[in-house]
Amino acid sequence: MDHYDSQQTNDYMQPEEDWDRDLLLDPAWEKQQRKTFTAWCNSHLRKAGTQIENIEEDFRDGLKLMLLLEVISGERLAKPERGKMRVHKISNVNKALDFIASKGVKLVSIGAEEIVDGNVKMTLGMIWTIILRFAIQDISVEETSAKEGLLLWCQRKTAPYKNVNIQNFHISWKDGLGFCALIHRHRPELIDYGKLRKDDPLTNLNTAFDVAEKYLDIPKMLDAEDIVGTARPDEKAIMTYVSSFYHAFSGAQKAETAANRICKVLAVNQENEQLMEEYEKLASDLLEWIRRTVPWLENRTPENTMQAMQQKLEDFRDYRRLHKPPKVQEKCQLEINFNTLQTKLRLSNRPAFMPSEGKMVSDINNAWGGLEQAEKGYEEWQLNEIRRLERLDHLAEKFRQKASIHESWTDGKETMLQQKDYEIATLSEIKALLKKHEAFESDLAAHQDRVEQIAAIAQELNELDYYNSPSVNARCQKICDQWDNLGALTQKRREALERTEKLLETIDQLYLEYAKRAAPFNNWMEGAMEDLQDTFIVHTIEEIQGLTTAHEQFKATLPDADKERQAILGIHNEVTKIVQTYHVNMAGTNPYTTITPQEINGKWDHVRQLVPRRDQALMEEHTRQQQNERLRKQFATQANIIGPWIQTKMEEIGRISIEMHGTLEDQLNHLRQYEKSIVNYKPKIDQLEGDHQQIQEALIFDNKHTNYTMEHIRVGWEQLLTTIARTTNEVENQILTRDAKGISQEQMNEFRASFNHFDRKKTGMMDTDDFRACLISMGYNMGEAEFARIMSIVDPNRIGVVTFQAFIDFMSRETADTDTADQVMASFKILAGDKNYITLDELRRELPPDQAEYCIARMAPYTGPDAVPGALDYMSFSTALYGESDL
Repeated sequence: MDHYDSQQTNDYMQPEEDWDRDLLLDPAWEKQQRKTFTAWCNSHLRKAGTQIENIEEDFRDGLKLMLLLEVISGERLAKPERGKMRVHKISNVNKALDFIASKGVKLVSIGAEEIVDGNVKMTLGMIWTIILRFAIQDISVEETSAKEGLLLWCQRKTAPYKNVNIQNFHISWKDGLGFCALIHRHRPELIDYGKLRKDDPLTNLNTAFDVAEKYLDIPKMLDAEDIVGTARPDEKAIMTYVSSFYHAFSGAQKAETAANRICKVLAVNQENEQLMEEYEKLASDLLEWIRRTVPWLENRTPENTMQAMQQKLEDFRDYRRLHKPPKVQEKCQLEINFNTLQTKLRLSNRPAFMPSEGKMVSDINNAWGGLEQAEKGYEEWQLNEIRRLERLDHLAEKFRQKASIHESWTDGKETMLQQKDYEIATLSEIKALLKKHEAFESDLAAHQDRVEQIAAIAQELNELDYYNSPSVNARCQKICDQWDNLGALTQKRREALERTEKLLETIDQLYLEYAKRAAPFNNWMEGAMEDLQDTFIVHTIEEIQGLTTAHEQFKATLPDADKERQAILGIHNEVTKIVQTYHVNMAGTNPYTTITPQEINGKWDHVRQLVPRRDQALMEEHTRQQQNERLRKQFATQANIIGPWIQTKMEEIGRISIEMHGTLEDQLNHLRQYEKSIVNYKPKIDQLEGDHQQIQEALIFDNKHTNYTMEHIRVGWEQLLTTIARTTNEVENQILTRDAKGISQEQMNEFRASFNHFDRKKTGMMDTDDFRACLISMGYNMGEAEFARIMSIVDPNRIGVVTFQAFIDFMSRETADTDTADQVMASFKILAGDKNYITLDELRRELPPDQAEYCIARMAPYTGPDAVPGALDYMSFSTALYGESDL
């Protein structure tokens, strides 16, 4: 339109050249604008009790033009001139044009003379400028305004409807479905949209125009035939008509916004309640698992065999490797959910969540601590039990060997001591029997040490609670009783022999000397064989080296022993020589001993065979201990790296949580990258677990190369994962608080600087005195009661410390402007209107079904006998949503 312009509407008006060209090319547009603009003006003028018939004639004197501006603006214009002369009319029109210009609209080439002269083109341009300024310019939808805002509003409202695609203000409206969709969207009872057909535009348009005029108080501004009969309907006429629909339904839009605000509060309540239920279930499951696991870990029933104890140890490893790690994750997730829930409750101005009795985070931590203590005691008990069973097996085998050797030696001795052979023996035989008895007594004394060893071993087995102690005790008692009996029988036989000793003559000194030397040498060989076959248990290189040294010392005595053997055999050879030389009648063997040269040679050969076997056994054990030492060093090398690494990471996370720099998003990204680097370290922990398992399988119980145990590493690793997860969750909650409360980065930095300054112990928490000092430094002048109220907000669990999250929650409540309870209650007033209450049926109509039913369930108890039946007044609604103390 080349004769007028508006500075504030240039973005959505057609170019001025297009206006002239369109009017010249298509006179139908002028007709449409006449009809639409006339109807629009009359819709406002009728409020003043008048109207116009001819738009270019009725505005010529300026009186109705000024009246129109007063009606649509709500303001009073200058007093009009009542004269009939041209100068009076021009004066009135100028007053109207000046008022339009005062509203920020720049009129170009539109003068009062053209309006007074009845220029149709100028008059229509002036009315279009008024429509733009007062009916379209203030429309705002999702950060768009004026024409674009109106178009976006139409698109949003008609999006769900079939065959409706609003892209402009001309041909998109020709079929009439767009107008019908707008009416049906807001008043579905007025139009049966399902019966409309796209190929019947006249019916669609007439239906929409008639319904709008009858029920919506929107005058009929166009005829359906004008729109259908034009290839491209006039955009300004359509836009004017559609703006009337927008203003007619704007009240419904406000109600929808109010309903959405209430929906938001109800959705937050539902989500918080769901989080509470999830926390209760997860806490119950975790506590139940701990309750079932602790008795198993506290069970100290000993096993009788090493195999059964090894199975218990394997079960414990499965628990550590398979069952406990998921529970560690559940515990960490439980703390994260609890902190998130508390943050959301604070943001929505709701009371802090108090779990059921016995399900607080502190209760779970206490139960978990008891689990850890039972676990540590259980592992120590298992290792002690393995050592005990190993010792028991060794002692039992040693007892069996010594008992068997002793029983073999004592076999027949009682019968021999009870013989009466001396009664019919010759003198030489008597003397021989006496000497033989003396040799037996020497042998008996030599076996005294073995009997004492057997009794000592049995006593130690009893002290270590050996499962087969009754059998051991019975066998030991039998040996001791037999030994006492042997002593008594020996003494009795000696007395008998000594009584007949006077009747005896000399005895063969060679046999006697043979017997005396052969007996200890025989005992020495038996002891050597016993020692060479004795099993041994060592745990260190030093122990096996000690055994090897002792063995080498034993081998060094073999040459002297061989000389003694040859000497003993020489005595026997000399006896044989005398017998052969002098033809002595020797009946039987040496009367003084049962040890024959063949027996001595046989045992000597056996000793010589056992020596290399012992060498081989010691060498194999030495190799095993070298392998064990390698495992110790391998574990220690990794543990001495991983242990300090975990400690360093814990200290670094502590510094990060106190001295964070940059934005919270930067800090969160830094923590997540930090967490990723920590998780990537897990293979080294697993490798160390493998080394530890090899050490346990090798039954290695100590390691002098490191002070770190696998338990230290496990606990440190679990604490590291928990700490990084908790720190990350704190930053996420800070972001949630910042966004919800509208806190700037500078404010967050100021909060952090104040918090760090008064966190004197640098623990990431302020105690009560530090927090009081911080508030005073920030200008708070408060007494004890006010400070106690503030502490109940920042420390609802009465721990005695204030975290940074609680600190920023408190500061944000003091400074930020959020969607408070007052705004929600203002939304209630919009829905309630003048009647000051809202019915449950109205709630069902305004809210989505699921949230409406939730709201009704919450509010039903408050529709008491004092309220309107089936309705909620202001106070009942407030109490239902927030409780009596919140508003």
